Amino acid sequence: MPSFEVLYQAAALCLTYPDDDFRARLPLLREAAPQLRAFTDHAAVTPPRELAAHYVEVFDFEDRHSLYLSWWHDGDTRRRGMSLVRFKELYRAHGLEFTGDELPDFLPAVLEFAARTGNTDLLLEHRDTLERLRSRLTDFGTPYASVLDAVCVTLPTAHPGVRS
Repeated sequence: MPSFEVLYQAAALCLTYPDDDFRARLPLLREAAPQLRAFTDHAAVTPPRELAAHYVEVFDFEDRHSLYLSWWHDGDTRRRGMSLVRFKELYRAHGLEFTGDELPDFLPAVLEFAARTGNTDLLLEHRDTLERLRSRLTDFGTPYASVLDAVCVTLPTAHPGVRS
């Protein structure tokens, strides 16, 4: 598989809450990951409060757009706890300790993991989830769909052991 580490890191940043740090990085993101220009161009011309409100509307009020990968398969059940442990164990196996404010299955964290390690196992395992999220974001009419478009295009269409 070709190397997509820069794209994954840029996509991770695009899928986090659009704070002042995100805005400061927009020119770099635009240049580093041309696959994300539809989104970065939109973000650059959208007023900060409007972009932030849209992020909250899309990701915080809609479980149908959850950025937490294990939620798609496990929902809010006990078995999700085991899935989260598995994410942490994979990070640890690659010399990374997950210490973020988010859960380890948060898509931006998974993308950053893939960017830092080159390991796309979690993305491949959740390929169907990424496609469903991409489709729902497209149907919702949000520019965030183009970020998922760029990530999904880098992944093969089928992978043994894929979870949905």
